[in-house]
Amino acid sequence: MNHQNVVVLGASPKEERYSNKAVRELLKHNHNVYPIHPRCVEIHGQTCYPKLDDITCQIDTLTLYIGKERSTPLIAQILTMKPNRIIMNPGAENDVLETEAKTHNIEVIRGCTLVMLNTGQF
Repeated sequence: MNHQNVVVLGASPKEERYSNKAVRELLKHNHNVYPIHPRCVEIHGQTCYPKLDDITCQIDTLTLYIGKERSTPLIAQILTMKPNRIIMNPGAENDVLETEAKTHNIEVIRGCTLVMLNTGQF
């Protein structure tokens, strides 16, 4: 199995949220998880980072759980991070981010991280 460095943008400490379930499932699949949350200290034992700029390692996948009104101001930071791919989970689609990412040779997938993990497509 290929272990990836995965940023969960919009990670939530609330167990019922899909972004919280994604952190848990990513850990179950032995990925290195970097949850982004401005005020939360940790989620499922993983240190939370207040902002994208706080992550210094190479990121394989950035999985997006925030709407376009919140992700659009972060486009420059996301592009600077240079993840290999971005997964836009349902409700997190952002056409501007997708266009910009593709011009920077970043793969964009509109899909569900949880489904991808549990069907071997991640």
